[in-house]
Amino acid sequence: MTRAIAWQGVEEWLAEHAEVELADNGITATGVQLGAEPEAYRAEYHLDAPIDWITRRLEVDVSGAGWRRRLVLEHDGAGAWTIDGKAAPELEGALDCDLAFSPLTNFMPMRRSGLHESAGSADFAMAWVSLPDLALHRSPQRYEHLRPGVVRFSSLDSDFTAELELDADGLVVRYPRLAERVAG
Repeated sequence: MTRAIAWQGVEEWLAEHAEVELADNGITATGVQLGAEPEAYRAEYHLDAPIDWITRRLEVDVSGAGWRRRLVLEHDGAGAWTIDGKAAPELEGALDCDLAFSPLTNFMPMRRSGLHESAGSADFAMAWVSLPDLALHRSPQRYEHLRPGVVRFSSLDSDFTAELELDADGLVVRYPRLAERVAG
């Protein structure tokens, strides 16, 4: 199933459009995000998580006034990552990427764990990609099913939490303080 989805920022100026291909146990997506903080930027990305909702590759190209950056983040399916072809042991064990300000990348851990539909909670390590600088770090996170269509996201290395509203597929409809869907 192919979907085109658009989100707009809730508290900050932000826009994102993604073309998403959902399969029985995976997702591929191509998208663009426009942001204004800490400076105006355009981020184009391609996400490939084709088997068991595990990220295999994230390519991100970011540009702004007179600059351009590129990142290729790859995962072997078992927990080892490379960044632009170089080993990234600091991300070892993470199965998912998390692109800053993007409501799309919360999808994979929720779908793999089934928390968008069923009671429970699970902790995940994410390869978190900052925008627009493309800095990477390991980000421990928790997802907790509150009721059908609502999952609480908690950062385990800060006090940030949010109750994510989801559609039947597990894609974000509203991410408080970040974004809400306007199409798709």
